Amino acid sequence: MITMTACKWKVFAILIVLFVIQSLGFKEDKAEAAPVLKYGIEDPKVWDLQYRLKTLGLYDGALDGKYGPGTVSSVLEFQKEYGAYPDGIAGPATWRQLRKYTLSKPEMDIMAKIIYSEARGESYKGQVAVGAVVMNRIQSDEFPNTIEGVVFQKNAFTAVMDGQYGMEPNRTAYMAALDAVRGWDPTGNSHYYFNPKTATSKWIWTRTPTMQIGRHTFAN
Repeated sequence: MITMTACKWKVFAILIVLFVIQSLGFKEDKAEAAPVLKYGIEDPKVWDLQYRLKTLGLYDGALDGKYGPGTVSSVLEFQKEYGAYPDGIAGPATWRQLRKYTLSKPEMDIMAKIIYSEARGESYKGQVAVGAVVMNRIQSDEFPNTIEGVVFQKNAFTAVMDGQYGMEPNRTAYMAALDAVRGWDPTGNSHYYFNPKTATSKWIWTRTPTMQIGRHTFAN
């Protein structure tokens, strides 16, 4: 028999759980919210914006977190090239494109790590190709839209599953990451790759091959 006291504690526990879930959801929404940045603003988010534009070769100024004329000009150039309204303001629509075609500094570290752990024995082109597959997945509606979601998706990458992802990437991996983000895609817009000599998944053999680069077969 449940006593009144036990009932009260049960209700209290449920309320606490609901509160925690709601709080976590709020934090997630807040983290995903796109900041509106424009001329005259000085903010760490401007630094992130400048970094992303710099990786594309669209910004050559200082990463100073100040939204000055150089940043406005770079944002305008990005908007024109990537299909956002060209107003020089980094609003929600522009951030959607930025997050699809660029990476933040921490995200670039993830890219270098997955390239190094998956393809460190491949040619430079082969390393860029692995990065290109990651970018293609981010930009596809069939995969998560963040590099964290893509790289850490269950069973997506062998190096994540077996722990090689924890290795420290070298300078070449970072260079390959930068080239992949800048749009070099040696794979012809492929979304998968595998080593035909070591692949154990029957499913991966059902994919349509697009090309061979080094030891990797790229496919869709």
